[in-house]
Amino acid sequence: MLTGEWKKSSRSGQTGGQCVEARWKKSSRSGSTGGACVEVRGQGDVIQVRDTKLGEDSPILDASPSDWRGFLTAVAK
Repeated sequence: MLTGEWKKSSRSGQTGGQCVEARWKKSSRSGSTGGACVEVRGQGDVIQVRDTKLGEDSPILDASPSDWRGFLTAVAK
């Protein structure tokens, strides 16, 4: 299961709140040549996946933690 790296939001200091954001993690299987790359992050109680090439413009696929574990199990075989 993706655990993700969390960092304090750059906007937290402006409001004094305890805001956090998840960092996107690029797949270790993605090449460095801008080909078929994906990024994943944990966001709340969902796992999100997007296309690295499209960056902020990429559609985001949401998966439940159990669906994500099932996907990882299936691709590891």
